[in-house]
Amino acid sequence: MDLDDQIKLEHLIFTQRKCRVCGEYKDLVNDYYLTRKTKGSLPSAYSYECKSCTIQRITNNRRKKVQNTEYYYPDW
Repeated sequence: MDLDDQIKLEHLIFTQRKCRVCGEYKDLVNDYYLTRKTKGSLPSAYSYECKSCTIQRITNNRRKKVQNTEYYYPDW
């Protein structure tokens, strides 16, 4: 069995997946991150969360820097 005969480029280009967060159907290759490096780039190697939802999740959960404008020297 040859894997090249089973997996074609057309199978990946026209594949769409529903995002688990926003629920929209988006293109698998352009709109999802590749999570596993495989030779054939199977559809299971892509994440289930689209790029825009991933970016939004990361920015919302990023630690906020607290800027303390008043700094007091410790009293010893």
